[in-house]
Amino acid sequence: MDLREMISEGLVQAPGVWDGLTARLAEQAGFPALCASGFAVSAALGYPDAELYTMTENLQAVRTIREASPLPVIADIDTGYGNAVNAARTARRFADAGVAAVFLEDQRSPKRCPLIPGAEIELLDLPEATGKIRAVRDAAQATGMLVIARTDAKGEEALRRAEAYVDAGADLIMPVTKTFTTTEEWRRCHEVAGVPLMATLTASAWTEREFTPEVMEQIGVRLALLPTQVLMAVTGAAQACLRRLAAGEPPADVSADATPHHEFVELIGMAEVERQQRSYLPAAETV
Repeated sequence: MDLREMISEGLVQAPGVWDGLTARLAEQAGFPALCASGFAVSAALGYPDAELYTMTENLQAVRTIREASPLPVIADIDTGYGNAVNAARTARRFADAGVAAVFLEDQRSPKRCPLIPGAEIELLDLPEATGKIRAVRDAAQATGMLVIARTDAKGEEALRRAEAYVDAGADLIMPVTKTFTTTEEWRRCHEVAGVPLMATLTASAWTEREFTPEVMEQIGVRLALLPTQVLMAVTGAAQACLRRLAAGEPPADVSADATPHHEFVELIGMAEVERQQRSYLPAAETV
């Protein structure tokens, strides 16, 4: 079943991943889809989420995720890395990489992360923003890739933009966590847009606390991203491990609290590689 069919049947939740290992872990946990989280991809490169990485670096991360797991991938393409023509090229490259959906925001480049307190967000004028969406839609049309329009506007302006973005070809609308402050506003957005909504249940955001599956069903959310939970969990575990090692704690004691080595090599697919080696490589000669 592809992502479009999944959404038509009910709520789809996708955790944020950034490499092959996290993609495999999410698949093995039973998720139906993956989010190539721009926040996490940027963090994996050692950068904050401020569009400091390039389209090529983002695309490489997505290709790695796609190679590691067959699950549909929803990819963050930030501002499209330029104007409408640049955004169309970005969409084609991501479609060629096999992603199921991309989401594009209406900020001016370089973007500002809306989670940063006090960040002043500069939006594109509506004609320029809708032109980008039309360009991405046209680039994606032949592949069936879903186009998700994100807006960082608030209140009535967000509703106006949601309606315009759907007219321009968006399949879903993605309000950011600061766009609205109540579930009723989300419900109204769904009514105005007339298409499903995508929500980000970002760690520590109000949507993470209040958007239960039942609530999302009622307000028209059909795609829910969990973009930062895995990243924060991995970071906390890595910090604890490194602090213990740096403090001189015996490595064997630290390893005792981690995933056992034999379990890790199993989940990463070593058994399949060994099977291929036995099948394709010459048998070792015995003396």
